[in-house]
Amino acid sequence: MSEISAGDAMATAASTVGWRRAGVAGAAIGVIAAGAAAGVAVERLTVGRGMRKRARLALDATGPYGSLRGMPGRATADDGTELYYEIDEVDPGTGNGTGGTPPGNAAGPRRRRLFGRKAPAPVTVVFSHGYCLSQDSWHFQRAALRGLVRTVHWDQRSHGRSERGRAQAQGVHVGIDQLGRDLKAVIDAAAPEGPLVLVGHSMGGMTMMALADQYPALMRDRVVAVAFVGTSSGKLGEVSFGLPVAGVNAVRRVLPGVLRALGSQAELVERGRRATADLFAGLIKRYSFGSRDVDPAVERFAERLIESTPIDVVAEFYPAFTEHDKSAALPLFLDVPVLILAGDKDLVTPSSHSEAIADRLPDAELVIVPDAGHLVMLEHPETVTDRLADLLVRAGAVPESSNVGGHGSTAQQPGNR
Repeated sequence: MSEISAGDAMATAASTVGWRRAGVAGAAIGVIAAGAAAGVAVERLTVGRGMRKRARLALDATGPYGSLRGMPGRATADDGTELYYEIDEVDPGTGNGTGGTPPGNAAGPRRRRLFGRKAPAPVTVVFSHGYCLSQDSWHFQRAALRGLVRTVHWDQRSHGRSERGRAQAQGVHVGIDQLGRDLKAVIDAAAPEGPLVLVGHSMGGMTMMALADQYPALMRDRVVAVAFVGTSSGKLGEVSFGLPVAGVNAVRRVLPGVLRALGSQAELVERGRRATADLFAGLIKRYSFGSRDVDPAVERFAERLIESTPIDVVAEFYPAFTEHDKSAALPLFLDVPVLILAGDKDLVTPSSHSEAIADRLPDAELVIVPDAGHLVMLEHPETVTDRLADLLVRAGAVPESSNVGGHGSTAQQPGNR
């Protein structure tokens, strides 16, 4: 299959498509993408654009990813923003923190109430997603743990089904500390009592660090385990994204301003963004995955998640990452079991950042997944689910006899390879 560079791809597209105003915005997005992927090869598909569009639609229609739903709820952030979350409760009879009998007991669950006292609250696992994603990015892990343990999945402000940040709509800068307060609001609404396990990917892990930094008593009194997946405690301004030093420095200088400008023309940009869907598919694959044989339906699922984030939201969140530094908060996690997991080919939050977290948390389990990129929980779901299940057993969130084998795997999804 022949290959062309990202820059050549944009030049070809510009020469064959009559860009109007929306096309100019699309070209601008493409130039940014080309700059961010300098030297990256993009596969030239041997079928026409119409056929590629039909293929995407077919994958959207048949792919089961992101289809899991739970009991919905809304939490209110300190600026009035409504944050959407869903709860998956423990199935009766599992005996996982609910006061029921162990699995296999024919008598079924039995709840006891002594003089009006209720059973202790179960362990709740709270999943926080990353930048430009949503709660659905945890699809495989949610499928694996469903019914075994109480889980909360939420959408960060301006992402997924949560409301656009009200403070940001008024021009207030969004920071990681705000996200930590958002997570506290979700916990207060969805899991006001009982032990907590916090799981976060990328921006979600940073959100957990901000939560601990601002609410150390919550960490001390309720958090029993933590999992950091593909995240960083700081120094993200030094990440090269796999680019030459000169190229990444140039991108860093112009990207914030360009994103702001494009964010002010969101409607035009979104139309142009759709027009350059083929280019973006290549870039998303490059920066999301590390292996070459990712399930096409999973690739398309990742595209859908990222495409659903409006360009103005992309722009308003971007500066928060270069300012993020929560390394001083890491000692707050010293007294609980910690899993630190990353892909060895992650270009967004390189595995060296996970190793830096592990240096501050010497008792943590550090797992570097071979042949894995930034979306390791989608690319290698079995590995992530296995290590997460082990963490939950160590924390006492699920019995050691719980069986999550065979769940959370692309091989288990209907119609897949």
